[in-house]
Amino acid sequence: MHGLGQLSTPYALENGGWASIFLLVGLGIMCAYTANIIGRCLDEEPSSKTYQDIGQQAFGSKGRLIASAFIYLEIFFALVSYTISLSDNIPLVFAGVRLHLPWLRLSTTQLLTVIAVLVALPSLWLRNLSSISFLSFAGILMSMVIFVTILCTAAFSNVGLGKHIPVLRLDKIPTVSGLYMFSYAGHIVFPNIYTVMKDPSSFTKVSVTSFSMVAVLYTGLAFVGASLFGPTVNSQVTLSMPPGLLVTKVALWATVLTPVTKYALEFAPFAIQLEHHLPATMGPRARIIIRGSIGSAGLLLILALALSVPYFQYVLSLTGSLVSVAISVIFPCAFYLKIRWDRLSRPVVVLNAAMIAVGFVLAVVGTASSAKLLVKSIQNGHVA
Repeated sequence: MHGLGQLSTPYALENGGWASIFLLVGLGIMCAYTANIIGRCLDEEPSSKTYQDIGQQAFGSKGRLIASAFIYLEIFFALVSYTISLSDNIPLVFAGVRLHLPWLRLSTTQLLTVIAVLVALPSLWLRNLSSISFLSFAGILMSMVIFVTILCTAAFSNVGLGKHIPVLRLDKIPTVSGLYMFSYAGHIVFPNIYTVMKDPSSFTKVSVTSFSMVAVLYTGLAFVGASLFGPTVNSQVTLSMPPGLLVTKVALWATVLTPVTKYALEFAPFAIQLEHHLPATMGPRARIIIRGSIGSAGLLLILALALSVPYFQYVLSLTGSLVSVAISVIFPCAFYLKIRWDRLSRPVVVLNAAMIAVGFVLAVVGTASSAKLLVKSIQNGHVA
């Protein structure tokens, strides 16, 4: 979720206040820890290869079912958020372009978004994982490009630093926590990374290093973006960048291309599970057709939803609070306690129980706050 998370951190910091940066760092530390204990759960059962396997290992078939449901929810909401981001940024990339189809009641922005999604649609039919891994590299590259362009804007543009931001806005923290939490969402892929490592014992070092780098990147981007644009910062920092600058054009293109690289990657876990449930007698061509058709139908549904609910910050915050907190904090701690209960020291049990409690509080208050704001925005949009 790296690409989406970094777009929202300046907005989250400005809304939560300077002190909310401690929440961003604290959640990063919590997620680094839960990534580590996922590796320890996998140590207990060599046959476990996926996040769902750990759920089954801990709580049986119910654990697998709940883990699967939350994973698919996270994938679905993430794809909706990517599409909203695409819709928000694409009219700036194609400024001046006007499209109109008399038989379709869609605006130019909506038509551009539809075209971009249709361009990305064939990637869902890819079955070669090496092709999908190339898309992963492209997505990481786009994220780094966005980060560099924000730094260049701060260094070389006429936008001044030092905009007024309050120390803390407690009333905004529930929504901000969801945005921050979404930034660290990625735990569903850690079991796959662990199982393909030549030396799984180095997983702890790799996970801690990765989260440290991400936390530093997010913190730096949040400070720079919030300082640059202050109260005028948008929910996606690229929308606040000065128009006409080369770095702004590069950032907008990178933001538009990021969803295009993510659709196949986000859909891959569902596609793999789908293929496992198809009859063994089914031929390769039929498998590809079924997989591609279901993926295409799902993406078109996501497109329709994204165009109907174009409220990026609230959808992202709702996803972080409702789903990401569970997958990245609550479930790993619960799995770890259940699997290794008889070998854990009292302090470790207390630590994991406390993290579950903190995660539950963040999930409840964050979901309530972001859902309320989302519903209010939809109602206001309909009235307008």
